Amino acid sequence: MEREGTSTADEKKRRFKTICVFCGSRAGYRASFADATLELGKQLVERNIDLVYGGGSIGLMGLISQTVFNGGCHVLGVIPKALLPHEISGETVGELKAVADMHQRKSEMAKHAEAFIALPGGYGTMEELLEMITWSQLGIHEKPVGLLNVEGYYNSLLDLFDKGVEEGFIDSSARHIVVIADTAEELIRKMEEYAPEHDRVAPTKSWEVEQLLDSAATGEPQSS
Repeated sequence: MEREGTSTADEKKRRFKTICVFCGSRAGYRASFADATLELGKQLVERNIDLVYGGGSIGLMGLISQTVFNGGCHVLGVIPKALLPHEISGETVGELKAVADMHQRKSEMAKHAEAFIALPGGYGTMEELLEMITWSQLGIHEKPVGLLNVEGYYNSLLDLFDKGVEEGFIDSSARHIVVIADTAEELIRKMEEYAPEHDRVAPTKSWEVEQLLDSAATGEPQSS
């Protein structure tokens, strides 16, 4: 069933049906962080892209989910049960899935998304971003990983990546796993054009990706 205003031609043209957004449960001190979040939400809606996110109703998480939901796209929030009292205030929008822990949260978000975007956020947002970059480097997935670098928020982190290349800990080709832009529109466009160029540590098929994600999500070991 097509969404209202969505043609078959539009469906064929757009690359992503669902994007996972990592972002803070706080809004930060600068109004530009909220502005960039709202603009990303509008860009997702314009492209009829559904949202997967961390499930919170406060901070940037609340802004992105409300914007996408109000625009008529599907919203899936994934949140550990322990964080329900801390990251949810009032009613959430869309579908909410409570999981056991942070590992299951990331596995569920990755399982349902075709690409990833990180907005400004704290340790949790950075850790989620870095894990998706690592999974790409290892060959677990080939999905684009985007960084919306609002007012240079992530400049210091990008400098650290460059330092890793300089000191021989990160391959120069792997440095370009993350797609970077200052605006949501430019970022999505770059991600649509993204093609992996780095050497994978192991072939994607060898990771048995579905079994890996399912095992992490359920907490049950893979059958041998």
